[in-house]
Amino acid sequence: MGTVRKRICIIDGQGGGIGGTLIKYLREAYGESLEVLALGTNAIATGQMLKAGANRAATGENAIVRTVLQVDLIICSISITWVNALMGEVTPRIAEAVMSCPAPKILLPLTQERVVLVGVTTEPLPHMVKVIVEEKIKEVLNNV
Repeated sequence: MGTVRKRICIIDGQGGGIGGTLIKYLREAYGESLEVLALGTNAIATGQMLKAGANRAATGENAIVRTVLQVDLIICSISITWVNALMGEVTPRIAEAVMSCPAPKILLPLTQERVVLVGVTTEPLPHMVKVIVEEKIKEVLNNV
């Protein structure tokens, strides 16, 4: 009987650049030891995350609402938790599902919304992803 892989869900929208970058770094660091599920708010984002190496992917509100209940960890931009963010791609059901599911969440402090996050340092995406991949994932999954 083999070891059960942890399931990590990456959620992204618009062009899928954040999700694609996360998945690329995850694959470099963990190979196939993690099951990576890509959930896009649109087909372009989903396609970019699949190209980056996700094991499986799905698009849209219902896919996100259903899948977040089956994962060990969610990684996404903080704006996925805000209704109407990403030019309206984040629906009330998506935001509620992400925040209500029992899985721990690692949120990147990235947003295109007219919001200022006080007390958060602004780092380039690759630096934040490196911290997530090298430190935070292990920290969170060891407590799941």
